[in-house]
Amino acid sequence: MSDFERKFGKYAVRDLSLKLIILYLIGYAIYYIRPEILYYMTLNPYAIVHGQVWRLISWLLIPPSASNLFFIAIMMFFYYSIGTSLERVWGTWRYNVFIFTGILLTIVSAFLWMGFSYLIGSAGAMGQIGAENYFGYYSAAFSTYYINMGIFFAYALTFPEAMVLLFFIIPVKVKWLGLLDVVYLLYEFVQGTGAMRFAIAATFVNIAILYLRSGRKLSGSFSGRSMEDIFHSAVGGQGAKKSRAAGPDRRQMRPSGGVVHRCAICGRTQADNPDLEFRYCSKCEGGQEYCQDHLFTHVHVKAGEKPHMQAPGGNN
Repeated sequence: MSDFERKFGKYAVRDLSLKLIILYLIGYAIYYIRPEILYYMTLNPYAIVHGQVWRLISWLLIPPSASNLFFIAIMMFFYYSIGTSLERVWGTWRYNVFIFTGILLTIVSAFLWMGFSYLIGSAGAMGQIGAENYFGYYSAAFSTYYINMGIFFAYALTFPEAMVLLFFIIPVKVKWLGLLDVVYLLYEFVQGTGAMRFAIAATFVNIAILYLRSGRKLSGSFSGRSMEDIFHSAVGGQGAKKSRAAGPDRRQMRPSGGVVHRCAICGRTQADNPDLEFRYCSKCEGGQEYCQDHLFTHVHVKAGEKPHMQAPGGNN
């Protein structure tokens, strides 16, 4: 993967979450202006093999929900925030790989569902309403909804101790919401249609590919592992190799007295702030570590340089 990234990493789409939000805005505009057009944009595999190839892309414009404008704004801001956080921590290339793999697996699952439908003999239902209408009705399950659920689950595995305000009031750690996310997906898998089961399976496969790629098991991601371990699970260990090549062994840099993590900017430690998250920056040489408040606001340094904050309004 590292060789592949060196060759094609320059083509990775930066701020991919923002691009996806823009697609949603276009989809919402279509919904409120000409909602009937959305029927011809879904990921309908039957229609695709019969010439409507634009559906391979147009389904990405269909927003997950159009219930009310307030919910839409909150949803888009939320997924933009967690997507941006994942891109900064994983890197643009690996975040691109995760998103586009999810898209590709969703497309593949739609065609597998069509083949399975023919295999198990759904001809009776198809004969009553027509094959195109049959696949058109159930193809709505193949949307970005489950991809977004996968993004949140990946965020929960990467930032398990992060706190969010449920209903804007109740503080809850993300790892518990991630667990709830899985339970809900499993419920929909059992109770849902065949199309939903294939779409949900594609999401789980995408998560498995991401984390098993580094030799980690998904079941261990909710444990109390250090943020260093969680970070390198996400990036596949490439950042660790780079940092060790550029600087001393991080284990030798850990202070005594049982303290494992220390921010290179503010000096706070895990012992002083047990709820504070710490991460190593793969772009800084010398194995520099930062707390959650300074991970995205510091200036990347070379070996021997002193870590410092970026100037106000700067872009790190």
